[in-house]
Amino acid sequence: MTAIAQKNTRIALRLALLVAAMVALAFASVPLYRLFCELTGIDGTPLRASQAPGAVAGEVGVRFDANISSALPWRFEPVQRTVRIQPGARTQVLYRATNLTARTTTGTAVFNVTPAVAGQYFSKIECFCFTEQVLKGGQSVDMPVVFFVDPKLREDPSTRHIDEITLSYTFYPVESRQASR
Repeated sequence: MTAIAQKNTRIALRLALLVAAMVALAFASVPLYRLFCELTGIDGTPLRASQAPGAVAGEVGVRFDANISSALPWRFEPVQRTVRIQPGARTQVLYRATNLTARTTTGTAVFNVTPAVAGQYFSKIECFCFTEQVLKGGQSVDMPVVFFVDPKLREDPSTRHIDEITLSYTFYPVESRQASR
């Protein structure tokens, strides 16, 4: 093999490795971005917390929104549409899901907060969205969300004017593991 052929082969291998790395990064970008948002609260993604810091004076409204993919035969709604809470106070609300079919189905919820800038101050302690939900045919369940709004919301110049935050969920079907075999 000539020196030029060897050089061309090395360049081709490097380019092939670069393409493989770019494809791998493309597949990894969505879960990495979601993890980044969950850790930082950016893009309206609520943070996870183990406990609330404790209530402080003042109030903020929280509105609850429920959506469902047309591919999931459930009814999904908040039990209570709005609450007024003190920043820092541990709060629990319920969402209700009903399987409208006779067969067991599984769903998973994605969530966000609007305005998006408030996401970094909205923390969930417990949520049905952390795991897949399995409902038997015709079953209805009340699913809790335990959260707090960080009192620092009132100290940040970009969020101190916010009087209402919307917590929104959308449920999607989870493919059956048996169906994929």
